Amino acid sequence: MSGKGGVGKSSIAVMLAQILAHDGRKVGLLDVDICGPSVPSLLKIEAQPVMDSQWGWKPIVSPQGNIKTLSVGSLLSSGSQAVVWRGPRKTALIRRMIKDTLWGRLDDLVIDTPPGTSDEHLTIIKLLASTKPDGAVIITAPQKMSAGVVSREIRFCQKMGLPILGIIENLSGFCCPCCSEVSQVFSSGAGKYLAEKYSIPFLGSLPIDPSMSSVQQRGLSMKEEHPHSGVSEAMSHIKRRVIEAVEN
Repeated sequence: MSGKGGVGKSSIAVMLAQILAHDGRKVGLLDVDICGPSVPSLLKIEAQPVMDSQWGWKPIVSPQGNIKTLSVGSLLSSGSQAVVWRGPRKTALIRRMIKDTLWGRLDDLVIDTPPGTSDEHLTIIKLLASTKPDGAVIITAPQKMSAGVVSREIRFCQKMGLPILGIIENLSGFCCPCCSEVSQVFSSGAGKYLAEKYSIPFLGSLPIDPSMSSVQQRGLSMKEEHPHSGVSEAMSHIKRRVIEAVEN
């Protein structure tokens, strides 16, 4: 989750799902960004339709990582088709995604949300209230100016009684493709600032890596393609911190 758009929520949700699946866990990935779904493109499953059955929708299984995935992007006839829906229709779709989908047995369900604190967030929290979700992972950009927007998401989680597993600072410096040195091209520190201000764990920072765009455009995994890159090592650390927070 993040109060701000364009901070890499979908990319991190996909990478987290991939790295959990790489460990042999049974993973589901639910994209509830109704108006701007990007998970199908990141996993290269946009051409695969969602099949209906007597038990409900059958999630699409990604070719890489064996991740069960469901997104409104897979329900549209075209990737450029606009979704112009009011709140009640969004709520009805998310309810079906949760309750009328044949997810099967999962170790982890990663949910990618849109920016802000709107219908999608309220619906998800209400639908999962009885299951007691482990918590939210908050994503922020490195600039201090984004801290104010992301603060609203943190306060939203606190108000709704949703635990916060921690915060990730994405786009934190540029990772040189030649020497792997990370240079700070923006101001940084928003992640640690928010973690200290709200007393929540700081899960780690992810640098900008030029190879990540190429890997995700092909629907592949950074962990598989570049296991020793700065992004892969940082995501491995973040994954361990997330699992520790869930287990505790």
